[in-house]
Amino acid sequence: MASISFKNVTKTYDGAASPVVPNLNLEIKDKEFIILVGPSGCGKSTTLRMIAGLETVTEGEVYIGDRLVNKVPPKDRDIAMVFQNYALYPHMNVYKNISFGLNLRKEDKAEIDRRVHEAAKILDLEHLLNRKPKELSGGQRQRVALGRAMVRNPAVFLLDEPLSNLDAKLRVQMRVEISKLHQRLGTTIIYVTHDQTEAMTLGTRIVVMKDGVVQQVDTPQNLYQKPQNLFVAGFMGSPQMNFMDAVVEIKGDVASLKIAGKSIPLPAAKSKKLIDGGYNGKTVTFGIRPEDVYDSEAFVSSAPCVFESTIKVYELLGAEVYLYFDLAEFPITARVDSRTTARPGDTVKFAFDVEKIHVFDKETEQTITN
Repeated sequence: MASISFKNVTKTYDGAASPVVPNLNLEIKDKEFIILVGPSGCGKSTTLRMIAGLETVTEGEVYIGDRLVNKVPPKDRDIAMVFQNYALYPHMNVYKNISFGLNLRKEDKAEIDRRVHEAAKILDLEHLLNRKPKELSGGQRQRVALGRAMVRNPAVFLLDEPLSNLDAKLRVQMRVEISKLHQRLGTTIIYVTHDQTEAMTLGTRIVVMKDGVVQQVDTPQNLYQKPQNLFVAGFMGSPQMNFMDAVVEIKGDVASLKIAGKSIPLPAAKSKKLIDGGYNGKTVTFGIRPEDVYDSEAFVSSAPCVFESTIKVYELLGAEVYLYFDLAEFPITARVDSRTTARPGDTVKFAFDVEKIHVFDKETEQTITN
């Protein structure tokens, strides 16, 4: 098993005006399940490939355990990588695909057979060992790719968007399989995805990246509830957080957010942050998650500030409904109970849970209060 350490790591491609990954510092603990997440082109796959040795480090140092690996070839790094496209050998059956790396190492035949059957049992592939890849479903091929990595007993698993080629139902099933695999093997796993739902459900910690820069490293719960900036708040969560401009108004020890001609008084702890920061009269960005926007009479009747708007779109997702409407010129999404009577064209009263309001500095985009 192994930890991973990036110390002032920069990656710049030849001829590029700026680095893809500038000055990355990151510590990944032994046995952690770390997710690298961010939009396309944010540097997450490049970071993974630097660990694997498939990309050279321009500056800085990469350690696996206590070993500096900048100049160690990929085959000597004790890592196993699972790619998006599975990379199976089409002319070999499942057994030979899984055992390929062990045969290259000239491992003992009996030991190879033991490891292949052990991995096949864990991944429910025992009945498929004689089949060729073309006879397998996408999910089965993905499990074969995982099995090929598992039998090597690597110190680190690297998974680069391994589920992106699967349909929605299979992705959910494979997320469960990969999570169980981590619990069973206790190996360090570093997993790249652009899907924040995958990130939230799989990782013990998540690294959110943008333009090669780490925005926040935290548990899924903290990223969702306590984002450090506007980008993290907007990226984590589906549907994404609602954002509006609001003007801060301070009276005594209470700070209020003025929007659409109304004032939302903030709780004491949130008010104090705005007062101490000198935000009186300034425009800030106000954020609220869709599930913290309510249309129920029970909530609205006791809310300190109530708004009205006309529903534009109604989406039923079984146990819940998404309502889409505007507040001033800002589009709002509310995630409400499926028993709501609101429909497109209806004018509905709604209110925000003031305890769940997030406020961001308009200029720096950093969080003022969560």
